[in-house]
Amino acid sequence: MTRIRRGYIARRRRTKIRLFASSFRGAHSRLTRTITQQKIRALVSAHRDRDRQKRDFRRLWITRINAVLRQNEVSYSYSKLIHDLSKRQSILNRKILAQIAILNRNCLYMISNEVIK
Repeated sequence: MTRIRRGYIARRRRTKIRLFASSFRGAHSRLTRTITQQKIRALVSAHRDRDRQKRDFRRLWITRINAVLRQNEVSYSYSKLIHDLSKRQSILNRKILAQIAILNRNCLYMISNEVIK
């Protein structure tokens, strides 16, 4: 019985996985089994951290807005500003407010004074 040459499909699949893991260190980029394990682990981490990144940025924006507001007036806080903005049905979200707080504090003070009235 003659030797049968294997097809190219499995080799193509492995090279695709190797390209994904080419930047990993050590056996994580050389051995096929560990490459597949590390690929699964990397994709799980990426999926989890996309949600975590949204959470972290929202916390950062809230902290920045609150810090700038408390410098101006001690009694007026972030939660009151957001409550008043939602009552007025304003389209300013937290990301925009945080950028305004960093780049132009006076503008944020004007917005907060306008919302109070």
